[in-house]
Amino acid sequence: MPTVAGLNSHHSLEFVLMDYAKKREAVLKKIAQEKAKLAALDARVNQSARKLDTKRKVVLGGLLLDAASKDDRFARVLTALLDRIVRDQDRKAFEGWQVPSPALLSSAVSEAPQASAESQEPAQIPSP
Repeated sequence: MPTVAGLNSHHSLEFVLMDYAKKREAVLKKIAQEKAKLAALDARVNQSARKLDTKRKVVLGGLLLDAASKDDRFARVLTALLDRIVRDQDRKAFEGWQVPSPALLSSAVSEAPQASAESQEPAQIPSP
């Protein structure tokens, strides 16, 4: 039976298989680590995308509310959109809320106490 570095062929095969098993385990461990890195990267990208989507919705919502307070057409569209809400929990968020409209804005202004122009002071911005 031939020997390799003082080992017979049977021992040599065991040595090669053990070495293979260790290397394989190391490669599998690296693969698992890289998969974890990839999953973390995907999660960060998805989180950033969700934040951007939320910001867009907030900005668009603000624009729509502003437009509705100045133009009855937008107020009617907003009312129609609110009528399309079907989920109870979503509808509850708008209970008692009035769609802003020019009519609502003008009635709020007419109900506000009127001060003379002389007594009105410019608004002060608080310092930090």
